[in-house]
Amino acid sequence: MDIDNDLPSCVQARFKSDTGEETGSPLDLPLNVTKDQLTLICNALLKEEDTPFLFFVKDVEITSTLREALDITSLNSEEVVDIIYQQQAVFKVRPVTRCTSSIPGHAEAVISTNFSPSGKQLASGSGDTTVRFWDLQTQTPLHVCKGHSNWVLCISWSPDGTKLASACKQGRIMLWDPVSGNQIGKTMMGHKQWVTALAWEPYIRNSECRKLASSSKDGDVRIWDTITCHTILSLTGHSKAVTCVKWGGMGLIYTSSQDRTIKVWRADDGILCRTLEGHAHWVNTLALSTDYVLRTGPFHPILDRFDSTNDKNTLQQRALERYEKTCPKGEERLVSGSDDFTLFLWLPEKEKRPLARMTGHQQLINDVKFSPDMRIIASASFDKSVKLWDSSSGKFITTLRGHVQAVYMVAWSADSRLLLSSSADSTLKVWSMKTKKLELDLPGHADEVYAVDWSPDGTYVASGGKDKVLKLWQH
Repeated sequence: MDIDNDLPSCVQARFKSDTGEETGSPLDLPLNVTKDQLTLICNALLKEEDTPFLFFVKDVEITSTLREALDITSLNSEEVVDIIYQQQAVFKVRPVTRCTSSIPGHAEAVISTNFSPSGKQLASGSGDTTVRFWDLQTQTPLHVCKGHSNWVLCISWSPDGTKLASACKQGRIMLWDPVSGNQIGKTMMGHKQWVTALAWEPYIRNSECRKLASSSKDGDVRIWDTITCHTILSLTGHSKAVTCVKWGGMGLIYTSSQDRTIKVWRADDGILCRTLEGHAHWVNTLALSTDYVLRTGPFHPILDRFDSTNDKNTLQQRALERYEKTCPKGEERLVSGSDDFTLFLWLPEKEKRPLARMTGHQQLINDVKFSPDMRIIASASFDKSVKLWDSSSGKFITTLRGHVQAVYMVAWSADSRLLLSSSADSTLKVWSMKTKKLELDLPGHADEVYAVDWSPDGTYVASGGKDKVLKLWQH
């Protein structure tokens, strides 16, 4: 199409943040202004230094020039174009490219692997009934923790990184000291069937890291005092197995169940606030938009390298500032994945109805995660694909294809620029969020990969599965 000479060469534009705040007054911008030049202008307006941004006009990303993102023909000379900017992480995580260690030790499949909130420690749980801590410096086994008498199904670090909780197929929960490898306190017993998930009270709610929530196949959710090792509250209301539990930053606990519902509870007294309905089959997995910032709490992947303190009040204040910065309106979004092949996006504090129903997967959804910057949702399915969705609208973005069997888990890099997936096809794959394509294929496991985690500081990836080997990957 020939561009008519009468069309404007400049437009009036104003910058707006992705939360809707205007930045500066409208400017006259040439249509051939580039993304790099927009970044310079935006940094000058915000008085920031070299902060990277993404820019959008009416949901269309500006990748080269403003002209390409605009429908010039429909512009009138009076119109002010809103350029929406989104801040990106200043630090950059390099893609993991090689396996630096294959550490044997577990005698059965590795079912879960988890880095501590600071990213400095690593633990794993296995079908051999043990929990193991691994030394990341030497990449060797550190402690073997024995005490469970059945498969260790899930593990979870306390938000301050001083304790690890593990839960087994017998419904028992144990606490471990990562420094000595010894058990802390008594074994917590009460669940009549196996434990499906664990969630600690976030650091911003309580820096003592005392309370732990567990969900079970028996249909109950229990809140434990990890010092007395007794149940404080029992949340009963689900009529079938509870598959997942999340403890949010606003004082709410979210649970999903095979009874097809999601329930929202007040953490302080266990009162049921609301039941979210809509799924037509088991709800398998939940993710909170604030998962990353709650997981890392007071620890920052870059700043902590220069400044570390042990004062609990300072740390709690730091965690609160980080939480409020990522969640300015105090709105936590929740996404649920189900056996009915769909995902639902919720604003659980305010609405019983879902914000969006996300369809497209051809098989059940096994895992779902918000990116650390809370902009993208990634879902892993038995249909061999990973799908990406817009986290504010639930709109479908793209499908990442490459795995040849079921995808079990996904994990984001701390800067939200890379996504990792693990599969029954024995591979890990790294996907670029810039190109929305495969960045790297990481073969090496001899069998299905059940567990994967990317350290919160971006340095390591840990993976484990049916071949009983824990693998560490680095750039």
